[in-house]
Amino acid sequence: MRQALLEYGNNSLCTMTSPRPFIELVIARHEENLRWLKRVPTSVHLTVLNKGDSPALPHGFPQREGLSVISLPNVGREAHSYLNHLINRYDSMAEVTVFCQGHPFDHAPDFHDRLQALADGSERPDAFLWYGFLEEKDDPFGRRLFVPWSKNSDRRELSTGKLFSELFLEHSPEFFYFRVGAQFAISRRAMNGRSVNFYRKALALSLSVPDAAHCFERIWDRLFGDPIIDPSSLGTDGVRYLKRIRRLEER
Repeated sequence: MRQALLEYGNNSLCTMTSPRPFIELVIARHEENLRWLKRVPTSVHLTVLNKGDSPALPHGFPQREGLSVISLPNVGREAHSYLNHLINRYDSMAEVTVFCQGHPFDHAPDFHDRLQALADGSERPDAFLWYGFLEEKDDPFGRRLFVPWSKNSDRRELSTGKLFSELFLEHSPEFFYFRVGAQFAISRRAMNGRSVNFYRKALALSLSVPDAAHCFERIWDRLFGDPIIDPSSLGTDGVRYLKRIRRLEER
C-alpha cells in the first residue's frame, strides 16, 4: 500500500498507510494534559501538534494506529497549528478532519459525544461543522467581544476586518458570526475548495497580524465556504446558547 510521509517543516514523522483515515482529530496542544484522548474512538486517527516543552502524551499512553506527534514552534497559537496541517497535508487529508485545542471541553463540553457521532456515522460535516455551545457575533475590530474581554487588560482591538480583506480580497462584513473556541470539523471536499497557496497566505497572516488567532476564530467557516450561522438565529443581544447555562437562568 502507498505510504505518505508526514513532514511539518524539518520534522520527519511516522508514516500513514492507505487507505487514508476517514476521520482525523488534529489537536493544537500547548502544555495541556491529553489523557482525554484515551476516550477517543480508536477508528479516529490522532495528530498532536505540540508547542509545549513537556511530552505531548501522558506517560503510558497506549499505542494506537494513526497516532502522530508533531513539534511546531510556539508561535501563532492554534491558527498557526491548524494552517500548518492544512498545508502539509493538502494532498493527503482525511475525509473528515476535526480541529481542536488541547483542552476542548471549556468551549465544547459535548466534544466526546461529537467525536463518537462522527465515528459511528450518525453525524457528518457536508462541508463545515462548528463545535461549541456559544454562538456570538463580533465586529471587524473586536470592539463588541474582544476589547472588553477580561483577558484583554490593555483593551487592544482586533484586526479581523483587515485580515479578512487581505485574505479574501474583498470588503469585510459588518459582523462575523461564529462559535466561540475555534474548534470545528471540515470535509476534505470543502478543504480542497481552496488552493494550497490560499492556506499559505493565511499562514503568513497568522504570524504577521497581531492577535491573528482571535481573528481566525471569527472566520474559520469562511475559509471553507459560505458563513454557517444565520444571524437571525441569534437573540437580540447577538448571542445564542446551545446548552443550558444555569447562572444565566438564575439572573
